[in-house]
Amino acid sequence: MPIRTIDLLFEETGLSIEEIAERSKLECERIEAIVVGRWTPSPDERQRLAAAFGVTIEDISWGHSMAPRVIRYHRFGLRDGF
Repeated sequence: MPIRTIDLLFEETGLSIEEIAERSKLECERIEAIVVGRWTPSPDERQRLAAAFGVTIEDISWGHSMAPRVIRYHRFGLRDGF
C-alpha cells in the first residue's frame, strides 16, 4: 500500500472530520490542525487516526506540510522594500 497523507485519506475515503473524530476519540480541532499541517500528532494520536482510517501508521506520511516561514509572511506580510 502506498504511503499517503491524512488529507489524501480523507479524499479517498470520503469520511468527514466528525466521523474520524468519533472513531478516533480525538477532537475535531486537533484533527483539522493535523490535516493542514499545523500540528504533528503524537504516537498515540497517530495510532488512533490510522485505526480510524483502517490503515497502519506506516501507511501515513506524518510530516508538516506547511513551512513556518510561509506562516509568518501570511500573518505579518513582507516589509516594504524587502
